[in-house]
Amino acid sequence: MRQTIRRVTLEGREIILVGTAHVSRESIDEAVLAIREEKPDMVCVELDEGRLQSLTNEKGWQELDITKVLREGKGFLLLANLVLSTFQKRIGDDMGVRPGDEMKASLEAAREAGIATALVDRPIHVTLQRAWSKNNLWGKSKLMATLISSAFSDEKIEENEIENLKDQGAMDVMMAELAAYLPTVKEVLIDERDRYLASKIWEAGGSKSVAILGAGHLPGTEAYLRELAAGAKSPDTADIAAVPPKTLGSKIAGLAFPAIIVALLAAGFFTGGAVTSIDMLVRWLLWNGSLAALGTIIALGHPLSVIVAFIGAPAATINPFIAVGILSGITQAWVRKPQVRDMEFLAKDVGTFRGFYRNRISHVLLIFFLSSLGGAIGNFIAVPALVSSLIK
Repeated sequence: MRQTIRRVTLEGREIILVGTAHVSRESIDEAVLAIREEKPDMVCVELDEGRLQSLTNEKGWQELDITKVLREGKGFLLLANLVLSTFQKRIGDDMGVRPGDEMKASLEAAREAGIATALVDRPIHVTLQRAWSKNNLWGKSKLMATLISSAFSDEKIEENEIENLKDQGAMDVMMAELAAYLPTVKEVLIDERDRYLASKIWEAGGSKSVAILGAGHLPGTEAYLRELAAGAKSPDTADIAAVPPKTLGSKIAGLAFPAIIVALLAAGFFTGGAVTSIDMLVRWLLWNGSLAALGTIIALGHPLSVIVAFIGAPAATINPFIAVGILSGITQAWVRKPQVRDMEFLAKDVGTFRGFYRNRISHVLLIFFLSSLGGAIGNFIAVPALVSSLIK
């Protein structure tokens, strides 16, 4: 049986890092075997409280309040989390396992042996929010495109390909590709979490501990553990344990666009009079509102949601604290209230194009996303159109 194991002896402590592939039957056996053979006094697993709850509470989606999610501004995060979990679940179904089963089995093996356990991963919502907030618009677009294409991909992955993910050579290639395509995402998903995992493993204590981690985290986590032991790094993770606050520049940028729109309309009034200003206003309203409405139509939104998107897009532009996607999404959830069936089959439905539209929760998220995208595109088109009206 092949095992990916790193043994680190630091200041009289032995830390055994066991690398896994999260949807691998072999990894489940390897993780449990390592715990039974090594007989540690501490077992650390790459989980946080939220993901542990999702593994043990299969009805967790039934408690989802989609309207509350949108009001709290977490629509993009939920969509990303759903698509990511669906991609892993589909691969797991092909392999006959669920994502995270090796972590769950490790906790059960530790409990049976009376060994203390520690959850050492950063909360998933913090990781997703950091990945989202640290990306620019282009990075966000590439991230969403990658996630959605993964969700709808029908490519079959063989079991030997899953096991090859534990080989460092294959993993290095994957990390290099991710760093080249989405450098910020790689920094947040891999580098920051290597540091977080190492710090929490270090703080968990134990003279001999076994840590069950995804194979991609082994090199970075081992390197950071050695730096912690040498005193070269601090185990403090406060700077990466929370979503970074908006900088002054980002706040100004959020207000800059509505200021530009208002300034252009005012310039139209002073240079061409009321007729020119009204003409420019109508152009902006049509571009912004029409494309937000078009996004809602493409998402097969209710006619009332389409109307709300058309009317709400200009208001959302002027007031950056309002998002048109939130307005259209909440409207859709109101006219077609999600049912118990939608909550029960959410994770499964998101895995197919038809299911995404059929499920009322994912349908609301789709309307939220496409109306927001349409409104943003409309604004970018409207600005040069308004400028051209001034220079005629």
